Amino acid sequence: MFNPLLERLEKGPILCDGGMGTLLYNRGIYYDVCYEELNVKQPTIIQEIHRDYIAAGSEIIETNTFGANRYRLAHFGLQDKVREFNLKGAKLAREVRDISGESVLVAGSVGPLGQLVGAGGSVKTSEAQAAFKEQIEALMEGGVDLIILETFYNFQEMWQALRTARATTDIPIVAQMTFTDDGRTFSGHTPEEVMQMLRQGGADVIGLNCHVGPQGTLAVLERFASASPTFPYLSAQPNAGAPQRIEGRLFYNATPEYFGQYVRQFHEMGVKIMGGCCGTTPLHIAKMREALKSIRPEEGKTFTPGKGYSPIYSPPHSDVGPDASVHEQVDRLLEKVTSVLPTELAQKLAAGKFVVSIEMGPPKGINPTKMLQATAKMAELGADVVNITDSAMAKVRMGSMACAILIQQSIGIETIIHYTTRDRNLMALQSDLLGAHANGIRNVLALTGDPPSLGDYPGASGIWDVDAIGLTAMLKRFNRGQDWNGRSIGSPANFNVGCAFNPTATDLPTEIERLRKKLAAGAQFIMTQPVFDPKLLRETLQEVGEVKIPILAGISLLNNYKQTEYLYHEVPGIVVPLPILERMRAAGEKGMKEGLKIATELVEEIDGLVQGVYLMPAHNKYEASGELLKLIKGR
Repeated sequence: MFNPLLERLEKGPILCDGGMGTLLYNRGIYYDVCYEELNVKQPTIIQEIHRDYIAAGSEIIETNTFGANRYRLAHFGLQDKVREFNLKGAKLAREVRDISGESVLVAGSVGPLGQLVGAGGSVKTSEAQAAFKEQIEALMEGGVDLIILETFYNFQEMWQALRTARATTDIPIVAQMTFTDDGRTFSGHTPEEVMQMLRQGGADVIGLNCHVGPQGTLAVLERFASASPTFPYLSAQPNAGAPQRIEGRLFYNATPEYFGQYVRQFHEMGVKIMGGCCGTTPLHIAKMREALKSIRPEEGKTFTPGKGYSPIYSPPHSDVGPDASVHEQVDRLLEKVTSVLPTELAQKLAAGKFVVSIEMGPPKGINPTKMLQATAKMAELGADVVNITDSAMAKVRMGSMACAILIQQSIGIETIIHYTTRDRNLMALQSDLLGAHANGIRNVLALTGDPPSLGDYPGASGIWDVDAIGLTAMLKRFNRGQDWNGRSIGSPANFNVGCAFNPTATDLPTEIERLRKKLAAGAQFIMTQPVFDPKLLRETLQEVGEVKIPILAGISLLNNYKQTEYLYHEVPGIVVPLPILERMRAAGEKGMKEGLKIATELVEEIDGLVQGVYLMPAHNKYEASGELLKLIKGR
């Protein structure tokens, strides 16, 4: 299955972040505090550190969860907070990543238990496995992209952690042991033995971190590479040398410049993930980033608004020559802008084609890079269109209309914008939509929108001069050349108007009645809420009666059992059949593959009921959507 980490490692080395504890210590938070509790008590400081590392060039950030297992937390009387601290740690990192807009991966950090495991130890093997499983499941629930097992001094404990991780998840696992200055682990194992055993255990990336600096790290890497020259993915996160304690504070001597000098040597040794551990800061990462640019100068480019596209929408292959007069160019552009031709989506649906859309979540900040990269990947795999949410669940994100303009003008794939009446009065709705039409945004899913009380600003006022039914009617009036009051807008628009329908709504009669009103108002296609039960969809559509417009069914990609359990028990209006819940439970570490299999079966079973699907990735993870897209297009 496509995986963003492994795909990126194939292109060259990527940069992880540096020390978390070091930066907390530098901010005056000493080691007698439970650092993992800060995820809940001082989340802002954790987010600031994540933000600083991304700004320095980190492409992987680690959650603040290194010691968030039941045994380490017991030292602070917090052993019952494992799920809370790990879940919050993952969410904090994801939030910062989403706001940055960069294609940053979130690694769930898992460290040793802090007690001896196995024979002669205070923790039995089965107890250790249970503790690791508890932590990893919470990180998975929080939406991490990979698991990083780090700073393991004892190989037997690493073996238990790796076996548990591999049995719990099918996302990539980075396994990093810690070595002494003489090139052995603290349990006496050589790099050659570690490499052999970690490969057998199923680690995707093998490496070392902590204790030794860049020079000692390089010596171990040489032995890794010699022991297994065909293993493709090594990692290295050295300390900034050995620490000195001066007046009660720890200081590390290895400078950022010194770290930068080792980047090329790490690269030549085959290291694909490099970063720092204790004593390293965003300054160290920034210097490593500079060194990486000379190795892979094509990497690290970001999207720059204002370059490479016209402020007025025109197709990528314009037939207006560069020598045409200004008047000729304006006339041709206006001809395209005022075109009454159906959208590509409308044409495909009219031709009976089975259409696939991918749902895109806009960034939470000002940088659209990650969204654009994901869109480009989905377009490359054959998506017909992408649909863009409009601050779903009343959580503020970049506007769907602005995102659609960026996507159509920089990627070239058509969009469907979700557009709600929650945030705009009757005047704003009309002015926005007229502007959207001029920019080539013609496919609109008319929505009422979630109430502000659910989101980031619960005290904000919803407007709702009209609801989704009224918005549908407004768009159809535009298509007749009139505004809401019947005044002329110059010429008819050509919006392709969609409406939403939940076939598993709690109050199904009311939902069906609203659908009929949307159809009467002029809806041209339907997009459903997530569907998990083909039989239930079929029965609901029979109750609705004849529907003469195309239906696109929502397909929510399941990643793991925890996510499925949450949908089953806690999300109103979504019905997950018990057999699917049990399948995801039984799938264990192969949850993503089983979720893909379930989605594939759903698409096959509803093919005759609908004319397309839109794929809804969890946590904006597009790998499973890409795999399903390829399967659908390959039918």
